[in-house]
Amino acid sequence: MLAPLRFPLSESRGRTYPEPPHPYRNPFQRDRDRVIHSRAFRRLEAKTQVFTPGLSDHFRNRLTHTIEVAQIARTAAGVLQLDEDLTEALALAHDIGHPPFSHAGEAELNRQMQRFGEGFEHNLNALHIVEEFEQRHARFPGLNLTFEVREGIVKHSRDFAPGESPELDAYLPGLRPPLEAQLIDLADEVAYNTADLDDAFAANMLTAEDIADAVPCYREILETVDTQFPGASPRDRFHEALRDLIDRLVTGLIEGTVLEANASGATNSADVRLHPRRIAAFTPSVREANQSLKRFLHKTVYYSPALAESRSRSAARIGELFQIFLEYPERLPEAYQEETERQPSHRVICSYISGMTDTFFQRVYEQNAASK
Repeated sequence: MLAPLRFPLSESRGRTYPEPPHPYRNPFQRDRDRVIHSRAFRRLEAKTQVFTPGLSDHFRNRLTHTIEVAQIARTAAGVLQLDEDLTEALALAHDIGHPPFSHAGEAELNRQMQRFGEGFEHNLNALHIVEEFEQRHARFPGLNLTFEVREGIVKHSRDFAPGESPELDAYLPGLRPPLEAQLIDLADEVAYNTADLDDAFAANMLTAEDIADAVPCYREILETVDTQFPGASPRDRFHEALRDLIDRLVTGLIEGTVLEANASGATNSADVRLHPRRIAAFTPSVREANQSLKRFLHKTVYYSPALAESRSRSAARIGELFQIFLEYPERLPEAYQEETERQPSHRVICSYISGMTDTFFQRVYEQNAASK
């Protein structure tokens, strides 16, 4: 497979603050464990993925989604003979910067920050969390993760050019991240596209036939399932087809990455960095199937009336709470009040809100809105 393109642990740029080696865990394994034991990771359990918990106890949240991404990414890395520990650490960390209420929360915080000529982006927020906000060590701030994990956090979903973001100039702008990091965004797409189908089916928002009408690849799968299991219940045939769909997407990711790697001429991890585009890829047919799934989910689920009202209400409340704290900074927790002496209030408020779980946000909102 792609063992020559595996990132060599011996070439790691290490940690910001040097530490002695651990007797039986390598640096990427330690990074994985530090992410898992962080507060930011635990908070994912109470952050919305797509469907709010009030609708069902069985829908994914941001934490269960992260576990699914890690499982898919590590599987692909293992087959490709890449570094599974680096891949897993990146997958587990990839969403810790998300604010409450999923993408609606991120969009609203970005809108609030744009009032001050700035913005909010969850990958950059995740970097701030692991470098500064998590306080679990006496010797240094943050989690002191290896350079490669920190680089992968900000690059797993996009590349950036030199000078594009001064905050990220230390993370090799203009170069691709290791192949392990490139797997994460595509594993993420496999996880959320298939999981959102599953949750939407459970919410009676779609049927297997609806998916088949929009996604030719899924129609082929469903026809095979109907041949193999004639008379199966709608639920059983949906789940049989979903498992096959996940398998096809993951296989397409593995095979597409091999094809792209062979075409690139890359012979080592340094060549991966210098290649003009990313090497991790779906095969063309699977890429089209994945895009069809995205289009179907946007039309049928994400912008459906059933979710639009909740999304709009959540975004409005984030904007309202943000403004309350701007007008009454004394309502911030003491540690955040102290932080406003070192940096602008809007940045402190953004950091505070972005770290909240959905339930904690509701509690803080109700307390402050009631006494406004």
